[in-house]
Amino acid sequence: MDYCSRLLHIMQRIENAKQNSGLKEDIKLIAVSKTVTSAEVTELYKAGCTAFGENRVQSLKEKREELSVLPIEWHFIGRLQTNKINQLIALRPALIHSCDNLKLALEINKRLKTLGQTLDALLQINSAKEATKAGVEPENAMEVYEEIIHTCQHLKLKGVMSIGAHTDDIGAIQKSFEVTRKIYELTLPFGAKYCSMGMSGDFELAIKCGANIVRLGSILFK
Repeated sequence: MDYCSRLLHIMQRIENAKQNSGLKEDIKLIAVSKTVTSAEVTELYKAGCTAFGENRVQSLKEKREELSVLPIEWHFIGRLQTNKINQLIALRPALIHSCDNLKLALEINKRLKTLGQTLDALLQINSAKEATKAGVEPENAMEVYEEIIHTCQHLKLKGVMSIGAHTDDIGAIQKSFEVTRKIYELTLPFGAKYCSMGMSGDFELAIKCGANIVRLGSILFK
């Protein structure tokens, strides 16, 4: 498997999508490594990808330990259970993408305060209003965002995350991304930096709608 050629091809697609969208922001690629081995992560890292995301705390712990010699930037992108909060804090991820409700934010903040630490996070938006997805409803997003900003001094919100609508309807997927981007723009006065949306099957559309972080797995590791 030629990881260098594959990564170069994907980065070119990301750049093309950025140019076509007129987006001026840099776009960060997170390689989603949840289905691959540490050896495969190493190969993609050597090809030039430095940021990786895991959706399970235990998997993040194992890969971080196995690859401790590499200066990888680790992200947590999965649903976080309350009983895993302390373990995740100990792993010091660069960014938690999936803070999906106020109660979870308050609990993470409480643990961080006890430890005298801080962590960066994104508020997850259920932009397509799908029952199977976590996240705050779009109409409540700013209220929750501001509440977290004002009550969680140790959990530092840096923007928003969403998953595109689960459908073959391109219009519906685009609408869900546009909803998230509009919320992101409202968070800018609070210091937001990241609009994380777009996966292997829809990242170019996500960039068109204003994503500045994309989370790609199968397209990089297939």
